[in-house]
Amino acid sequence: MISNYSRVFGPTKPVIAMVHLGALPGSPLHDGARGLDGLIADAAKDLAALQAAGFDAVMFGNENDRPYEFDVDTASTATMAYVIGRLAADLSVPFGVNVLWDPMSTMALAAATGAAFAREIFTGTYASDMGPWSPDAGKAIRYRDRLGRSDLAVLYNVSAEFAWSLDQRSLPDRARSAVFSSIPDAILVSGTITGEAAAMSDLEAVKAVLPDTPVLANTGVKHDTVADVLRVADGCIVGSSLKVDGDTWKPVDPDRATEFMRIARQARDG
Repeated sequence: MISNYSRVFGPTKPVIAMVHLGALPGSPLHDGARGLDGLIADAAKDLAALQAAGFDAVMFGNENDRPYEFDVDTASTATMAYVIGRLAADLSVPFGVNVLWDPMSTMALAAATGAAFAREIFTGTYASDMGPWSPDAGKAIRYRDRLGRSDLAVLYNVSAEFAWSLDQRSLPDRARSAVFSSIPDAILVSGTITGEAAAMSDLEAVKAVLPDTPVLANTGVKHDTVADVLRVADGCIVGSSLKVDGDTWKPVDPDRATEFMRIARQARDG
């Protein structure tokens, strides 16, 4: 049986680019003067640059909705669905979604938009900048299936940004336990915060205990590290490195995006 992951990405090591939506209505950084049209225009420009650069897939996320929430405002999820819907005709690659940091909203958004994959923190217990954090994978995956999206590939981030795991087990042990107990389609390994790299030793250790499960680098992959990352990991997700000056909060730089994908493609082919 073909896995959800293979159905979306095939045999390649996918390089997934982030489309960071502007701050959504109701969040402190939202630009009310530019409104929804501004959100759509900015996202459309970034999407066009990323697809022209040749990325294998894109993922829409609400990184600008700081401070982040565990129980995301319904308006945020609805606005993300609206923006993605407006961009649907422009999409030429598979897309995923991530509503920070709410697995249930992420599943709802995936179902509403027809996303091919979803990313979130689904397992573990953490002390975080947002307070105590205990996601419920069982509830989220059952919700996915109730929404008729058992085909949705689910990517589990097992080293949460902005947080410290209260689980005393090692990262590799937590990763293989998540695979056993929670049936993820892929495991993601992250750095401390958005834009900061996961330690290569962490990637290597997790991949060593999960030879049959896709393991991807989730944060901080850069032009000068992507080749090394792809020698170990089964793919990567990249956002900040593609932006103007490598700044997470700036627009995508088409030249940086094109060069990143050139290096990544060369590394994969090699």
